[in-house]
Amino acid sequence: MTQFVDECGLNVRGGDGGAGCVSFRREAHVAKGGPDGGDGGDGGSVWLAADHNAASLIAFKDHPHRRAGNGSHGQGKRRHGASGDDAVVQVPVGTTVRAQDGEVLADLAADGVRWLAAAGGQGGMGNTRFSTQQNRAPAFAEQGEAGEQRWLKLELKLLADVALIGFPNAGKSTLISRISAARPKIADYPFTTLEPNLGVVRTGDDFEMVVADIPGLIAGASDGRGLGHRFLRHTERARVMVVMVDLASVEEVPPAEQQRVLLDELGAYRPELLDRPRILVGSKADAGHLDPPPGALRVSAVTGAGITELTRAMADAVREARAYDSLGLPATRSDEVVIHRPVPEGFRVERSDDGAYVVVGRAAERTVALSDLNAPGAWEFARRRLERLGVNRALARAGIKSGDTARIGAFEFEYHDDDEYLSGEYLSEEASP
Repeated sequence: MTQFVDECGLNVRGGDGGAGCVSFRREAHVAKGGPDGGDGGDGGSVWLAADHNAASLIAFKDHPHRRAGNGSHGQGKRRHGASGDDAVVQVPVGTTVRAQDGEVLADLAADGVRWLAAAGGQGGMGNTRFSTQQNRAPAFAEQGEAGEQRWLKLELKLLADVALIGFPNAGKSTLISRISAARPKIADYPFTTLEPNLGVVRTGDDFEMVVADIPGLIAGASDGRGLGHRFLRHTERARVMVVMVDLASVEEVPPAEQQRVLLDELGAYRPELLDRPRILVGSKADAGHLDPPPGALRVSAVTGAGITELTRAMADAVREARAYDSLGLPATRSDEVVIHRPVPEGFRVERSDDGAYVVVGRAAERTVALSDLNAPGAWEFARRRLERLGVNRALARAGIKSGDTARIGAFEFEYHDDDEYLSGEYLSEEASP
């Protein structure tokens, strides 16, 4: 069983916020003590953190669920609940996070960057917070907010200075085992390598570079043939391309034709890959009987011929790419992360299948998240807050009419065509989706 996983699903769930407390002072010699209910603690959040010590996504293959801690409930005597613990999930550097529909949400391209995957729910306010001159003994508090939950798709794109590109059985694995400490599986049949291999190459002047052995490409790889998309994905972040043509091809494919096919597939997958620094290598020079294309370095991983010249050429190309950052690669600062989708704010009005007008948005949903809207003063408080948020105007713009049903969170209300459009009792309390 392979120990390298470069794509997986991940279910993340933030912790639920604790509920606020309804409590009143009850002490000897204190008549009619005021409200003293504490707030609930916030739920913990789930963070994804890029870690250079993580090599693949195998940790999520059989255990895809990650959840943060819940906040504690508030208590009397103004005692606030403790916040839940965050869950920090380590993923390999180079992990791309996508939504279920394929939208890119974040790119964790440098060690140490973190991205908020699932926010924890806010804790509910205790009844102390709702005390006013008009209602000095509020008998209601807020429920805790549910933590965010969603499924994500994780894709790993290896971070390497050099990518070895070639047909199956072109000698890439043998070469990487010769120039680094990597020990990939090597055999004399195609597709020996079914997963990328990384090796650290050190030159005589102590220069270090990371080389990736990309599984063999074939014609049609850019269209997904032979798992082409999964293989090609790992070339995207490489600074330098080493294109290897087999001088001892069993199929007698001319090296120039091998080069053409490989470059065509790279260009069809990502045209910008053809702009990367490129080194052409003719492999298996010790046994080769085919003529290499012009400008190709002849090397033999078996005898060592040409290896020194190749590693020197690779090091020079990597030095130049690092110095000028000509590829526009993601920033390598440990405090930076590329986020592709803004955090939604405010609220919106939608129509449900049953014709109800649904107000969607955190602020509006929290407004009705009270422990008991039938409690004295609770509904009036919620109504005033919704009006200040502009929910009434938004519903009117959406075309709601008197007698229609409005839904906010788990509660349904009947709309009245007057200034107090949500006056009266709520119609029902539904199960949260």
